[in-house]
Amino acid sequence: MQVTRRRRRVEKDVSGLLRRRIGRRLPLVTAGTTAVVVAAGTGISFAQTHQFGTDQVGQVTDKGLVVSDDQYLNPIGDRLVINTGKIMSSSVSPDGTHLAASVTDGGMALAIVNLKTWTVQQLVGNNAAANLRISGNDVGQEGPTYSPDGSQLWLGQADGYRRFTVNPDGTLANSTFIPIPQDGPKRALVAEAVFAPDGATVYSAVNGQNRVVAINAATGAIQQSWPVGNAPRDMIKVGSKLYVSNEGGRPAKAGETTINSYNTQVPADPATGATTTGTVSVIDLANPAAAVGSIDVGLHPTALYAKNGALFVTNTNSDDVSVIDTARDKVVQTIATQPWPEATVGYQPNAVTLTDDGHLLVTLGRANAVAVYRYTAPLEPVSYVGLLPTDYFPAEITTVGNDVLVANTRGIDARRPNNPAGHGTHDTTSSLQRFTVPSDKAIRSETGKVFSQNGWTGGSVKLARGSKAKPVPVPQRLGDPSTIKHVFLIVKENRTYDQVFGDDPRGNGDPSLAQFGENVTPNQHALARQFGLYDNTYDIGTNSAEGHNWLMQADNPEYTESTAGEYIRSYDTEDDALGHQRTGFIWTGAQAAGKTVRDFGEFHQFLTKPAGASWQNLYCDTKNMAATGQDTAYRMVSSSPIPSLNSVSVPGFPKYDLSVPDVYRYEIWKRDFEKNGPANLNMFWLSSDHTGGPPNAPAQVADNDLAVGRIVDTISHSPYWKDSAIFVVEDDSQAGLDHVDGHRAPIQIISPWAQRGVVDSHYYTQITMIRTIEQILGIHPMNQKDSAASPMRQAFAKKPDFTPFTALPNRTSLTAGLATPPACGADTPAPQDPLAAAVPSARVPADKQELAAQWDEWRSHQRLTGPDAKPDYANPAQMNHFTWYQAHGWTKPYPGEARIFAPEDVPGAYLPSPESD
Repeated sequence: MQVTRRRRRVEKDVSGLLRRRIGRRLPLVTAGTTAVVVAAGTGISFAQTHQFGTDQVGQVTDKGLVVSDDQYLNPIGDRLVINTGKIMSSSVSPDGTHLAASVTDGGMALAIVNLKTWTVQQLVGNNAAANLRISGNDVGQEGPTYSPDGSQLWLGQADGYRRFTVNPDGTLANSTFIPIPQDGPKRALVAEAVFAPDGATVYSAVNGQNRVVAINAATGAIQQSWPVGNAPRDMIKVGSKLYVSNEGGRPAKAGETTINSYNTQVPADPATGATTTGTVSVIDLANPAAAVGSIDVGLHPTALYAKNGALFVTNTNSDDVSVIDTARDKVVQTIATQPWPEATVGYQPNAVTLTDDGHLLVTLGRANAVAVYRYTAPLEPVSYVGLLPTDYFPAEITTVGNDVLVANTRGIDARRPNNPAGHGTHDTTSSLQRFTVPSDKAIRSETGKVFSQNGWTGGSVKLARGSKAKPVPVPQRLGDPSTIKHVFLIVKENRTYDQVFGDDPRGNGDPSLAQFGENVTPNQHALARQFGLYDNTYDIGTNSAEGHNWLMQADNPEYTESTAGEYIRSYDTEDDALGHQRTGFIWTGAQAAGKTVRDFGEFHQFLTKPAGASWQNLYCDTKNMAATGQDTAYRMVSSSPIPSLNSVSVPGFPKYDLSVPDVYRYEIWKRDFEKNGPANLNMFWLSSDHTGGPPNAPAQVADNDLAVGRIVDTISHSPYWKDSAIFVVEDDSQAGLDHVDGHRAPIQIISPWAQRGVVDSHYYTQITMIRTIEQILGIHPMNQKDSAASPMRQAFAKKPDFTPFTALPNRTSLTAGLATPPACGADTPAPQDPLAAAVPSARVPADKQELAAQWDEWRSHQRLTGPDAKPDYANPAQMNHFTWYQAHGWTKPYPGEARIFAPEDVPGAYLPSPESD
């Protein structure tokens, strides 16, 4: 892979004063910038995430390729990058010559890899680049599955299986769909399929309906059905028995605390909302009428693998592997997969295999590693050998002869060769990796590499020991005092760094990609000058389903990763117990540390609105509240299905709904702030900068900018300012291009204790931001990702500067683009800065009005507004084009393209929305 660097921009300051730049640009290949600590007697070297220095995502260093989640990639063996999206699952043909991988986020459903030539031989999907076209590219968590003789391939989809004929050369043909009927509101959402030895029957784990069915392979008729546990996922046949992993555990018992998961109430923790059981169902095929058996295992059992009388179960949320003796159907051994002593959670074991020479191999998805053990028999304890490095998020592992094959869901991150103008988060890749198991000595050496690439170091989480430490902004030890008592986390929606700050000459920006420069976002730009400009910070998720998880859980659970091929069972995992880690959320961690929490819409799922609460009426209501001090005339109720979050939420603050102005949300918060003061942790969801609501894109981003400016103004002019810190972050950066990487996003750190006037080019991520908040408030890290992250101490000063911030008036009309003006009149903005890029007129040129009307019709179907609004429901390629066209007055094609497209003609419009992906 070739990685290029953009030119470094001249450092200037708009006021004529030279500003300090924290960090410096490094050459393309660079060593880590931090001294390495060596653990005595182990030979393993460690370094925390400040080892990145000013490395950028996409650079290749001596540690490996830099990716967006605080990791380097330098996998063992051979790598084959697949540039058509993320691998969800894969399987090898019976003759060992081909691998079929289900893929998503690139318009494809399948990639067929020739293992002899190590090339992608065929692509199957619903866009023009596919070698074989099919009508839908939704794919389930498990499969695809070859028939025993290799003549058929079955691909699981939302409502059944797509059956293909396998040609002699390994390619596919003759697509036929085999449906499984919907059961009330529950679609099939099939997972693993297993063939009977004669190929006449296919057993299907029907994930969405909590059952397993037997299907006639020739006719598609369902012959039998068995009830199993919640969310059956993987399945394997051993002798005359079928074993099924139930990711949601057993059915709930009367009186148990439960949380929803796809219209099933599953046993769950009342605080975290996470599942509390995991089971493997046992179906006796020799006696099909017998009751289905159940074996208790760890949390979120996912992959199953059987060999020599043992069944191995990866318990992804327990971070261990259960070994079941299949003669007795009992767990006889539990293998810990927690290689770093500092943290016991978050490695996400998700696939397992056993080599002929006795190496048990377990993929650790979130560690980018394969854990290696010596195994002899079910009752003999395994011995840990070490770790082998993989690409980004290994999800499948198998053997072909002496070779080990690993399928990595995210490959080399979002680095697909796509638009020459820049990168986007949906430029997703995946990869296959091939190697032979090395010697134990070599494995131990590779273990050190894995530790270094993850930033795992001893003493990463230091706890206070009763010392009378002097308060500092970011303490060295958790629990030591901080000068900061009140943290405000403001979560926004979907912008890249270049979209907002590409016009700021002080940072590493590309002005050609700037969509919402200073005349649209005067407050963000003023805050960046007064406090700091951070031009090397990365959001990790591809979309909102992932982004809010990274902020609230410092992780994106494996469940969300593995369901990205459909997103029908759940997209926003707020309302799905399967998407919650067992250690809880940042707010439960704050409560455990004795801190108070107040939530304003973040991670909320439900919203009720009174009649008449249109954008226009809420805009007028906002003006009335500001002028008179009266309460809102349109009381709303926003809520979460997670009890611990509801108990600290302000229900009148609306969740995501683009028909609610952010300045309205500001007024709701302001009244609570003035009445109750702040909590120690205050969380916000301000979503107008998502765009797509009633006003046009610049107007909505300006609305968001003004709301943030007013929040900062109010806090900084209050008695709480002296010990407050405000963190402003996007949930993800998917909605545009960036010349460095699609994950690069704008952040802001605002506090009397924040550095002033700096340009900080250190590598930071959402994880390092969350770790910083944890360190300030004494919150114990939630998993190995935030445990390994280095707090952003460089962003804070030893001495405070109590100068407040005064919000600037908007320069872009907040009512621009409205089809119907508000009754209180259109917004009249402040004059624009003539030195900044002008905001285009909201008037659509005559020759583009028909195109704009087509886009308005498209927008009306994207669930952008109202109580049932869904973040990212819209096709991402189309949404990005629509926003770009509005931001440039329908006069400028999207970067890298020659003309303005209608919705159905957008390159990449085959990318599915989350509801059908």
